[in-house]
Amino acid sequence: MARPIVGIIGNQYLINDQYPTHAGGTMNSEAVSEVSHCLPVVIPSDPRLVSVDELLEAFDGFVLTGGRPNVHPEEYGEEWTEAHGQPDRNRDAITLPLVRACVQRGQPFLGICRGFQEVNVAMGGSLYPEIRELPGRMNHRMPPDGTLEEKFALRHKVSLTEGGPFHKLFGSAEVMTNTLHGQGIKTAGSRIVIDGFAPDGTPEAIYVKDAPGFTLSVQWHPEWNAASDPVSRPLFEAFGAAVHAWAKKGAEGLRVAG
Repeated sequence: MARPIVGIIGNQYLINDQYPTHAGGTMNSEAVSEVSHCLPVVIPSDPRLVSVDELLEAFDGFVLTGGRPNVHPEEYGEEWTEAHGQPDRNRDAITLPLVRACVQRGQPFLGICRGFQEVNVAMGGSLYPEIRELPGRMNHRMPPDGTLEEKFALRHKVSLTEGGPFHKLFGSAEVMTNTLHGQGIKTAGSRIVIDGFAPDGTPEAIYVKDAPGFTLSVQWHPEWNAASDPVSRPLFEAFGAAVHAWAKKGAEGLRVAG
């Protein structure tokens, strides 16, 4: 039987500062394939090339990946400043309506880093452009130097709501995570439940209240070492189970219709 298909939101890059590409990190595809047991396909996040309706029909679930560009602040009613960093309006035009459609349909998605922020903005929330500049906050950004292992190393705890979905999933109300982000949630969107916090109060785990499908999203990067990390693995396994259930429901519907 063919594996369910997971669309991995790609980011735009220039190879050698000249050749434009849409790409996704290898570790995202590995996590989807090896832990979620789904077929990973990178999506070009550009409304000139794909539509949200097409994506909803073609894929069984979505991974909203991290990425260097940020959500444009106009999406949450604020003016752009240099502090907001480089935006990607093409990706905004795909992911924000995609999140809202998935919430309504019950189609599963997993938000990671920028994807976590997209989920909040899609549901009406806002973001701080640079949380390390806020009083009492730590620097959550990727270390500028070192190997990938050092950059993605576990750096702080996340405290989860007792009895919440993340607590139940991980079997613990406190987990260790990496941290590689500059922005963070300012105001939570409608129906967004903040289910986990870093020690400095930065939101790190969210879900959409009363959504009929899988909406767990995290501010850290669980795709790193996903097959063996005790936090990453159950997250991608749960996401994979939700995608398989969605695909099975669709297949059963086709058989009934046929």
